[in-house]
Amino acid sequence: MDSLLYDLPALTIRRISVSEMDNNVYLLTAKASGAQVLIDAADELPAIQQLLQDGAADTSAEPRLALIATTHQHWDHVRALKGLVDATGARTAAGTEDAPHLPVNVDLLLDHAAVSNFDGFDLKAIHLRGHTQGSIAFVYQDPEGPAHIFSGDSLFPGGVGNTQKDPERFNQLLTDVTQRLFGPYPDSTIVHPGHGKPTTLGAERPHLKEWRARGW
Repeated sequence: MDSLLYDLPALTIRRISVSEMDNNVYLLTAKASGAQVLIDAADELPAIQQLLQDGAADTSAEPRLALIATTHQHWDHVRALKGLVDATGARTAAGTEDAPHLPVNVDLLLDHAAVSNFDGFDLKAIHLRGHTQGSIAFVYQDPEGPAHIFSGDSLFPGGVGNTQKDPERFNQLLTDVTQRLFGPYPDSTIVHPGHGKPTTLGAERPHLKEWRARGW
């Protein structure tokens, strides 16, 4: 199955699903420079290495894994992280609160609105508290099209992520998602979740009040 999701003017977005948890692993490759960012080294290192090889064909430059970014600390999103770091020597990034719980030393601690610059594109970190305290969504703003949000387990088609029936955590997550994603970004924005299929902010926006009323 072809991993290519989007062939954009400046970069490609590829995705594979790994493990019994149907975890999404995303790879962004800058066409001009070969700079790559992998989001969530969830599991199945050989499959991730094949994803990197597939992404190498998306650039005429020498491909280089510039960063392995982790959306949050949960075990199913980090099982291949140490193996990938050991194999590639790539730098790592995660939310400041979640970083101490990862199986590797984190090179770049991310707080809300931090922007990471790569050769050919930028990624903005959006701190979404609730699923975990340090969950981060990564946003790529295509200069010629809609934004792409890699939301981890904080936003899915049909609702926000699991907050273990904790009203305070649920309220915090829905508030952050509402203010930090639905507020600044338009309906055309594409959401790439940590599991399952993509959606758009426009498809989910009409249901925000319904989510708050149901409490999950």
